[in-house]
Amino acid sequence: MSAPSSAPRAARTCFALTALAVLVGVTIQVAVAANAQHGHFATAGGRVFNVFCYFTIQSNLLVAAGCLLLAIRLERTSATFAWLRMTGLVAITVTGLVYYTVLADFSALHGWRLVGDIIVHAIVPVVSVLGWLVFGPRGLSARHLVALTLAFPACWLAFTLIRGPIVDFYPYPFVDVNEHGYPIVLIDSAVIGLVVLGLAAGALWLDDRLARRKSAAVR
Repeated sequence: MSAPSSAPRAARTCFALTALAVLVGVTIQVAVAANAQHGHFATAGGRVFNVFCYFTIQSNLLVAAGCLLLAIRLERTSATFAWLRMTGLVAITVTGLVYYTVLADFSALHGWRLVGDIIVHAIVPVVSVLGWLVFGPRGLSARHLVALTLAFPACWLAFTLIRGPIVDFYPYPFVDVNEHGYPIVLIDSAVIGLVVLGLAAGALWLDDRLARRKSAAVR
């Protein structure tokens, strides 16, 4: 008789710990940036603001928002929450994939910066995906959400390309217009956009399969 109540409790615990991991990781990143002695931005405020301009940090925050809502109350069925959950899941997956295939270089880091990077680039992506696979909640995915998952990365890219020339800074090499030029940056971004669509479509398919399996198990 304890199984029905233990599952929601375990789910809420998982979601709460994921949100906590994001809080710890982002807090460390902010503290390291604020206290940095060197960097592109001369002031602590400029360095801290720059932390939140990274796709990694923003995707972590999307995940944290969704997980926090789930930790407070497991069932959330609004269209807005469905978009938040799907977008956060896809964005954090892209964060992990891009980091490990393109950017990963923990060897150059040390101390708290290394800890913060491991949390936001490695731990949060893994626990976010595992939490979704195990606890869902199922049935939130929909076909129209596949295309809508592009809204967040598209807005981030637009902001980055507008801000870049103003502050002479680009958060990642593959969006550095000074180094690659706009054609290459836009092509690379389009490829990542296709990856986003593929991941969203895959999540939709898998969510449907897992929901059917769960429904069959209940019967």
